[in-house]
Amino acid sequence: MTSVRSTRAPRRAVPYSGYHQRDVPSEDRELTHSGPGTPLGEYMRRFWQPVCLSEQLTDVPHAVRIMGENLVAFRDGSDRVGVLARHCAHRGASLEFGVIQQRGIRCCYHGFQYDVDGTLLDVPGEPDGGARLKETVCQGAYPAFERDGLVFAYMGPPDTKPRFPEYDAFEKYDDTRLVPFSNVFPCNYLQVMDNIADQMHTYALHNTAFLYGDRPRAGVDTGSTTLSRAFVTLPVMEYVEVRDGTAMVFIASRRVSEQRVWVRINDLIVPNVTQHAYLYEDGSERRLWHRVHMSRWYVPVDDTNSIIYGWRMFGDTVDPLGAGDESRVGWDDMDFLEGQVGNRPYEVAQRAPGDWEAIKSQRPIAVHALENPVAGDVGVYMNRKNLRNAVRGTNPSAAPEKMHERANAGLPTRCYTNNSVLDIAQRSSEREDRQVLGSVGRRVLAIVEEGDDHEGTERDAFIRGRLEDLERSLQ
Repeated sequence: MTSVRSTRAPRRAVPYSGYHQRDVPSEDRELTHSGPGTPLGEYMRRFWQPVCLSEQLTDVPHAVRIMGENLVAFRDGSDRVGVLARHCAHRGASLEFGVIQQRGIRCCYHGFQYDVDGTLLDVPGEPDGGARLKETVCQGAYPAFERDGLVFAYMGPPDTKPRFPEYDAFEKYDDTRLVPFSNVFPCNYLQVMDNIADQMHTYALHNTAFLYGDRPRAGVDTGSTTLSRAFVTLPVMEYVEVRDGTAMVFIASRRVSEQRVWVRINDLIVPNVTQHAYLYEDGSERRLWHRVHMSRWYVPVDDTNSIIYGWRMFGDTVDPLGAGDESRVGWDDMDFLEGQVGNRPYEVAQRAPGDWEAIKSQRPIAVHALENPVAGDVGVYMNRKNLRNAVRGTNPSAAPEKMHERANAGLPTRCYTNNSVLDIAQRSSEREDRQVLGSVGRRVLAIVEEGDDHEGTERDAFIRGRLEDLERSLQ
């Protein structure tokens, strides 16, 4: 048989080169495939993952699919949460049609009853009530619990189950409320998480003036996909590995006035967690060490579908501008920008695309081999490197048992996410000012890292005091 050579030409700019660019390489399986037995899938299963919203647990079971596994989630009559394999161990009928009991769930087909841990409780029609079968038959089940409207499951080896990580961001202020939400994507989880590591996209995608200039888009409110004026100012970006390569942060430093600098830091934590500083910040007021506004988990449904589950934080302290709309937060909905979920007509999305359209349009699984990186992509590749080292076991600090040490010891899990708006006067030249911006961002991160020697309110006070020292040193 005559072999067919690849039509792909060497990488150089050649006009009308479509013919030579038709081949599409395979995806990066190591970082995008999460089914049972895959390196990534086995690693992610060693961490608690959200699997649905509490509101989805009604009087009937809720079918879910997580990392290629078909499951059902339910709350039984004793208010206990179960996450079980979907197909009954008897003859495979789906437990999504099961009947919830005071204790556990009963298969509709032949009445096998299972507890939330998968234990076989009853087999109708058997003379011994199933006593013999109980010795050998057990429905697949995962440990699960509810927290602030989210249902979490641990899908790893039972003997390695950790305590849930209490990130120091959760309920940071006395008046903070954690409101659950989800975003559904018809694509791989990693390109959704890549969107956060890629903060340069805010200058284009969320910048109406840059994309459209003075050309209005007929019948479309392009402003609905645009962040605040301060947000779309081109930042000085830094990307830094933190906590021994188990996380990275981006530092976006912007000048918002002649007297004021805004430093924004977000965490991307192995394997699939991000923490987000206040999304409505406009830099109009001095603010020191203003904490997390949103926490997100990027959960594979399978290799070509994913769901973000998370909490949006509400309250006067976390949302001082009163810009959030809690009524818009829930299943596949978010309040801070249009284009975060796929709920708009195609014609509208084409004229004012948002994150959802840009992310899912990269193919069901983005092909990394076709990318042509630029300076603004540093964070994307840094986060992928951290994840790859974790999956391969080449970073001992990213071993699950090591990452769970603080949680298992009852200590809060660290994150550095914050907005800090500092009073620092503008320098005489743009070049000098941008050098100052970069230096300020790095020094803010260093101060936050120094805060690791403190806990709770003592940590907050230490960081705020050091930020005030930083301001004074730059007057």
